[in-house]
Amino acid sequence: MVRELTILKLGGSSITKKDKLFTPNVNAINRLAGEIKKARVKPLLIIHGGGSFGHPVAKKYKIKEGYIAQTQLQGFSKTHYAMVKLNRLILDSLIRRGIPAVTIQPSACIVTKNGRIKYMEKRPLINLLEIGVIPLLYGDAVIDLTKGFTILSGDQLASSLAVNLNARRIIFGVDVDGLFAVDPKLDSTAKFFKQLSLNQLEKLKRSLGESDVTDVTGGMRGKILELAPAIQRGVPAIIVNAAKPGRIYKALKGKKVIGTIITAR
Repeated sequence: MVRELTILKLGGSSITKKDKLFTPNVNAINRLAGEIKKARVKPLLIIHGGGSFGHPVAKKYKIKEGYIAQTQLQGFSKTHYAMVKLNRLILDSLIRRGIPAVTIQPSACIVTKNGRIKYMEKRPLINLLEIGVIPLLYGDAVIDLTKGFTILSGDQLASSLAVNLNARRIIFGVDVDGLFAVDPKLDSTAKFFKQLSLNQLEKLKRSLGESDVTDVTGGMRGKILELAPAIQRGVPAIIVNAAKPGRIYKALKGKKVIGTIITAR
């Protein structure tokens, strides 16, 4: 069984330009790949979000709400295709740096029920980790037993895998310095929490608003809701600013880094 697994979730806001449709942040992708290479952490599993690729398409066709009309089928296909295109850019950057990453397509191995993961074929993923390969997954449009189809967020995927694979930690790379009670992009005086317990998190999550940009997976509030089950099982999470050079590297190496650490107690 995999031991000491690190799960790295790169938010869409850190790898795409969310205000420009289908626009990757190539410089950020390449820098982050370099930081991952430099850190040399294994076993490692990477998950990325959709940013300006998957989210706008999914919202346009209301994929998260489920199968309502046949016109959505094209949207289901387009949402998945958008994520595949972004994934290829990230995979290419990792491989060019000698990182043995392999894409695992969520929609080919995961089925949800009412939006929650019901079944996942984990054996290929586990085998890859055991031989030293880095699985690369992403938020995806998936089959749902209740809705027909829906959106599986990278956040839910990260939390679920952390629980099922007994991960040592989750690192969330976002575009802010940590977890704030108010949106720091709207209030420049806002300060982030350096550390939170699960009890404190439960109280805080009620006050967290939705993201101020297009995000069908719930923005920061959605991330917090998804984190709770993993943290409850003893998997600490750290939220760091992946847009700032060196911070993902420091987090991967376990060094002191600006961010918010969330633990069970």
